Formats: sequence, C-alpha cells, structure tokens
Amino acid sequence: MPKAMSVKVNGKTYSGEVEPRHLLVYYLRDNLRLTGTHVGCDTSQCGACTVLVNGNAVKSCTMFAIQAEGADITTIEGLAQDGKLHALQQGFWEKHGLQCGFCTPGMILTAVELLQRNPNPSEQEIRHGLEGNFCRCTGYHNIVKAVEYAAEKMRSS
Repeated sequence: MPKAMSVKVNGKTYSGEVEPRHLLVYYLRDNLRLTGTHVGCDTSQCGACTVLVNGNAVKSCTMFAIQAEGADITTIEGLAQDGKLHALQQGFWEKHGLQCGFCTPGMILTAVELLQRNPNPSEQEIRHGLEGNFCRCTGYHNIVKAVEYAAEKMRSS
C-alpha cells in the first residue's frame, strides 16, 4: 500500500505517494527523473548511487525512499549553482578525474561530505574517504588530485 511522503531534493520539495519497498535510487531516477544518480550494483558495493541526505553521503540503493521522508537530499544535479560548477565538479574536469563518468556522481558527492568534515585532507585521508566508491577506469590517481584541487579552491574562497 503506497505511503505519502514529502522530500526536498536539490532545493525543491516533492510530495506524493511511494511504495514502502521502493528504493531511494529508483525514486530519484524514475519518479523525479534525476538520472545522475546511477545504479551500479544494487548491493551497496560500488557507490555509484551515492547522494547526500541531510548532508551525509548515503548509498541510495540501500535506503527506502520512504525513509527519506522530510529529508533534504542533494544529487549531482543539485551541486552546480547559478550555472557555476561546484569546486569538486570543476576539479574532476580540470584534473581529468573521470573517464567513462559512471562512478563520478557518487565519487563527487562522497567527496563533498569528506570536505565538509575535513577541509584540508591528506592524500591518505582522501583515499580512505573514497574507499566505498569503485572506479573501474581511472586508477584513482586523478580522482585524488581532483579532490585535492577542490579542497584548495574551497579553502581559498
């Protein structure tokens, strides 16, 4: 039986009914058409589905949509402001932190939380902070460089 819910996603409030078993990743992709949140494994292993829920990086394939009732969610589509890329998006562009791009939204959103907690992480802290996100293309070197770039940009602004 569908349940009523209301959630804020990327600054916009959405209300409606959702099946209790409906996963957040599918609610974002299918109901809201925010397809930047990727479905990679459905088992919480790859991190491609990572979004921010009340500022915390969450793998949306492990959370029911109804659990997000009243939450403030940010997806990759909500990071850029006024047509200007977020420092992490810019870092991935400048430092070539992506190849196929499939893992990129989850990597970036995980890194957003990391930099909120630690604005000046070491390379080791960045690597540890991104451990739950898999990239099968880049070997992580440029991803780490992209996060370092963004951290510097965010500290200087």
